[in-house]
Amino acid sequence: MKVVIASDHAGFPLKQILRGFLEKQNFEIFDVGTDSETPVDYTDFAEKVGTAIVKKEATRGVLICGSGVGASVAANKIKGIRAGLCHDTYSAHQGVEHDAMNVLVLGARVIGTELAKELVKAFLAAKFSGEKRHVRRLEKVTALEGKFDEPL
Repeated sequence: MKVVIASDHAGFPLKQILRGFLEKQNFEIFDVGTDSETPVDYTDFAEKVGTAIVKKEATRGVLICGSGVGASVAANKIKGIRAGLCHDTYSAHQGVEHDAMNVLVLGARVIGTELAKELVKAFLAAKFSGEKRHVRRLEKVTALEGKFDEPL
């Protein structure tokens, strides 16, 4: 599986650790930045992760910022992206199984390194269930993406 990974400056140290961890697990990694702890905007990297997935340059994405909140909000603005901010393994795998989550968002200032590794493992090992109720709900989520082209 090809995984796109990115972070802002606050998430950079954790991104580097997770990148190495995933490479050792034989995942193909597509790192779209940032490349240092020099301040940058999380929105730019959320866009890069989302674009890679929408263009099918990667199957899933891992996005990291300080809290995870801003990156999650930004990524979810991209049509076709279903990003979830997760700080527990249940949410990391259930988000894929029930909601077809394709981007895992992590808060580097909220969780530790070992938990981050467990979350990434749970996220990448999970598969969408395809159960009728989850397919129906996913179709409704997809319909929402085009329903509000203009802000209310």
